Amino acid sequence: MKNPEEIFEILKNQFKDDITGIEKEQPTEPIISVAPSAVDKICLFLRDNEELKFDSLMNLSGVDDANGEKVKDEDGSEIIKGGTLSVYYHLYSIEYKHKITLKTSTPREEPRVESVESVWKTANWHEREAYDMFGIIFNNHPDLRRILMPYDWDAGYPLRKDYKNPEFYQGMKVPY
Repeated sequence: MKNPEEIFEILKNQFKDDITGIEKEQPTEPIISVAPSAVDKICLFLRDNEELKFDSLMNLSGVDDANGEKVKDEDGSEIIKGGTLSVYYHLYSIEYKHKITLKTSTPREEPRVESVESVWKTANWHEREAYDMFGIIFNNHPDLRRILMPYDWDAGYPLRKDYKNPEFYQGMKVPY
């Protein structure tokens, strides 16, 4: 069983600049930050490396970091300009019983991350949910379409911090 710092060193040696840091001051286990353009290659390495064997993607979730500039919209509501959206990957090795969390961040205005669906099939629905709720586009995903909201939903992404509930959907008043 390897600890997160050992896993970080293995990744840093293998992927150099695509491994951007490790956050140790968390209330949970340390989080390794990786480049969004390389997350698929890094995850494939983590799964296939004999010392690591991360064979389980326990969870993948999107997060609105809400770290951009907060400005008032014309209707007086607050919107966020700039900043980032992040994707967290919680991985586990059944054989070695070690776990790690990866994080990748992408610009809020054009949130693109490489898909890991080809590494772990369970990522299919997780990535679709992050797309549907946050608008994060997963490059090379085989079926990136809405999974929770109606297929024709055009009122934004409901889990973004600056989301505004629409008053109407398809001509019907939306009750709140």
